[in-house]
Amino acid sequence: MSSGGEISHRPWGWFEVLLDEPTYKVKRLAVNPGHRLSLQYHRRRAEHWFVVVGQGVVTRGVDEIPVAAGQALDIPVEAPHRLRNTGAEMLIVIEIQRGDYFGEDDIVRLADDYDRNR
Repeated sequence: MSSGGEISHRPWGWFEVLLDEPTYKVKRLAVNPGHRLSLQYHRRRAEHWFVVVGQGVVTRGVDEIPVAAGQALDIPVEAPHRLRNTGAEMLIVIEIQRGDYFGEDDIVRLADDYDRNR
């Protein structure tokens, strides 16, 4: 078992890999107030998000789902999704990835507020 701990900064906030295993990966995501991740999907992994602090809106497919601390939801493989912080405090989410590949190059961006490559 390997554990991370290195913070990876992004324009929307940061993430930290907590566990990186052959069949799953666990991250902590922190989204700054008023920011959101890119609208994206993954070809090789599904995700389970558990909100631990804050409030926001998850885009999953065509659905806009309000979320707050204590709520969880699943993101299926290839489902377009996005996480947005609608509150005044940091939005903290624990993300559990399941699949056969967890590299950052499995992100297919459909839209991005920060003009990062798709």
